[in-house]
Formats: sequence, C-alpha cells, structure tokens
Amino acid sequence: MLGALPRAVGGSPPLTRGTRLRPGDTVGLVCPAGFVGDRFGVDEVSQTVRAMGLVPKPAKYLLAREGYLAGTDEERASDINAMFADKSVRAIFAVRGGWGCQRLLPHIDFDLVRANPKLLVGSSDITALLLANWGKAGLFGIHGPNATHSWPPEVWADFRALAFDGAKTSHAVPKWQGPGLSPRGDRVRTFGSGIATGRLLGGNLSVLSALVGTPWLPDLSGAILFLEDTNEAEYRIDRMLTQLAQAGELKKLAGVVFGQCTNCSNPGAPYSNYTIYEVLDHHFKPLGVPAFQGLRFGHISDTICLPVGAEVRIDADKGTLEILEAVVA
Repeated sequence: MLGALPRAVGGSPPLTRGTRLRPGDTVGLVCPAGFVGDRFGVDEVSQTVRAMGLVPKPAKYLLAREGYLAGTDEERASDINAMFADKSVRAIFAVRGGWGCQRLLPHIDFDLVRANPKLLVGSSDITALLLANWGKAGLFGIHGPNATHSWPPEVWADFRALAFDGAKTSHAVPKWQGPGLSPRGDRVRTFGSGIATGRLLGGNLSVLSALVGTPWLPDLSGAILFLEDTNEAEYRIDRMLTQLAQAGELKKLAGVVFGQCTNCSNPGAPYSNYTIYEVLDHHFKPLGVPAFQGLRFGHISDTICLPVGAEVRIDADKGTLEILEAVVA
C-alpha cells in the first residue's frame, strides 16, 4: 500500500489509498446501519460478490439485530474495526444503508483505519462512514452501490474500472434521446456556470447535514460537494441546505454537483411548493461557483460510482465530472 500522500483540504490527515482489487481477493461484508432480514439475504449478497470474482467474508455481527439496527453500536463498530485489522481482507462492502452509521463513529478506531487503508464501498447512510474516514484518516472510498444493490452491467463496469483497474473515469448528464423538439427528464440544470477543480466530498444530503456541528464532518474548504437524496419533500431539502448554508459550509465550496432526488416531492401540495430545482437554484446560484444537477447517482438502479476524496474537475455548463486521480493504489 502507498505511504502518505499529500494532505487533504483544510489540514486533514495525509491521504491514504487502499490497494486495487484483484480476482480472488477477500472482501468483508458489514452492516453498519440497518439490519439484514435473514441469512438468505446474506446468501444473495454473497452470490453477487462471488460473481465479481471476489470472496465474501461476513462480519461477526452481520445478522445481529437491535431494533432497526444491525446490532448494538459497539457490535457494528467492532465489525468495522475488525475488518480493517484483518490482513486477509482487501476491501469492505456495506451490505445496506438505513440509519445508524453516525451512532457508531465514536467507537471507530481511526488510527487503525489509517494504518490499514482499505477501500470502503457503500452509499446512503454509509455517507457518514465515508466522510469520517476521509476527515479522520484521509482514506479514499467509493460512494457506490451497497452490496444488496442489483448491480446491472453498466454499474458493475463502472465500479470495476475504479476499484480493480484504478481508472480515472468521467461522467456526463445523459443526453436526451426521447421524442419532441427539446429535452425532457434527463438534462443539465446549471445553477452556476464554469469549470472547477477540487476534492470530491459528499453523499446523502440528509446524512451529511446531520454531521454539521459534530467532529465527523470533514473540512469542505475548496471541495466539490456532491449530494443526493430520496423520499424527502422539497421543504426538507430546503431545510437541510439552509442548515449547511447557515453553518458556513456552502460558502467554502469550489463547486456543487447534485445527482438524483428520488421521490422528492410533497404529495399533499403538488401545486403550491417550490420545485426541487427551484430549491437548488435558490441555494446554489448565490454561491457564485460552478454548480449543476443531473448526473446519475443516488437511490437509483443505474447509479454511477464516485470516489470520495479524489481530485475531480466539473464543467457545470456541459454537466460533466472528470476524475483526475485513482482511488486505489
């Protein structure tokens, strides 16, 4: 594994990368948030991992349950610590999201994480772990499908390029291919024009906003912030972005990329709300930095994989994101 790389933004620890995956490598399966229903769900996840050419290693408490959580905070954290300490494990896959990652952060041994850098893969509630690993250990991660994801071919190819090949991939808002004279649906929505370069930090908006005021939110100075969410009405998206703005986080940014907001509408007042795009425009346009919406990441089946901590370049007018460095060594 690589030694210390240059420092991250805002005085974070020296950067560390896990090693790239190879066929036959062992990967740890953890449930740091919501619980898995039964062992048959774990069997399905293990089949998916084997189809990747990898060997699954379930964590000790993978099938534990404590209310809506996959075991106690201490049990879930001990699984994370054990996987980072285990020399046979090459990377760590979160089985699912839900809620609970923020609860276990005080129990994570970040010195251990820093000394044993491994690729952590997941999304949704896993945002808390990915950002804490970056802020406390300078560790790159992948915001991508949880292990229970359907993993369609294009998603698997994108993940393989990042995690196996160490590729520097690029993404663009899909071009409109439907009928009609002008685009509907997939299109670039630009809130601030221009090109920006910075470290890619972010994830689920609900989770990230809950980290404000805690020791676990990394310094966002000069970062390209990427955000997504699901099942949140427009006013709640507004509230969370307002919190980030009033905490002084948004003014630190070099740029913003908002992905997909799945089912983000208030069914009780469909004609009296701001649209989600008006909410985003209200918060991002005054920042005066490149900002756009439309990339295919979030709670969707064909989500792209984004390397947390990697240097990227965005073009807000074209709706593109280019990854400038490998996330694995």
